[in-house]
Amino acid sequence: MTDISAKQTLATGKYSWRVVDIVLAALIAVAGGVIFWAWSQGANLVAVPLNAVYPPLTGLYAGGWMIPAVLGMLVIRKPGAALFCETVAATGELIMGSQYGASVLFSGFVQGLGAELVFAAFLYKRFNLPVSLLAGAGAGLFCGLNDSFLPWGWNIAYETGDKFAYIVFCAVSGAVIAGGLSWLATRGLAKTGVLASFASRKAASEPVFS
Repeated sequence: MTDISAKQTLATGKYSWRVVDIVLAALIAVAGGVIFWAWSQGANLVAVPLNAVYPPLTGLYAGGWMIPAVLGMLVIRKPGAALFCETVAATGELIMGSQYGASVLFSGFVQGLGAELVFAAFLYKRFNLPVSLLAGAGAGLFCGLNDSFLPWGWNIAYETGDKFAYIVFCAVSGAVIAGGLSWLATRGLAKTGVLASFASRKAASEPVFS
């Protein structure tokens, strides 16, 4: 019984949040809010030429809005990290003045949820490149669904085929920009030693695919 209790305590401790985890998550979220705001400012510049070619292609730009979700989880590696970082980042964007209004809060929540569910599917034990790409794609999938089928979605008027094309482009963008870049960023941060107090401290030497 003692051994079982000890193992349960260790398991609980592994996934419980420390003060330092909360602080780092908040920092990632704040930085993410700035990224969100800047990304939103550039959206109009990108949307015009893409719309001229094929409107659903604007989904390829969406990945930047999902970085905090994947990066937060890759660094902190605790349940809820993706959802927390993405939602707080969206709140930060709203405070700074988002052109999308309060809808960014729900967008942040669903994008964070999309990434969170992928990491949860791997029991918060796998943080390699494939899982990171899947998490980014999950965030992108939820982003595309939100934009396409909910009443406040900005492309709600798209034809059904165009909506699904947009969703696919969002997922691809999430995988590459949020998933791939966040994975590289985590390895880079680990090399500097700033993650020495976190579960991701050995990220730079972890296998890419296993």
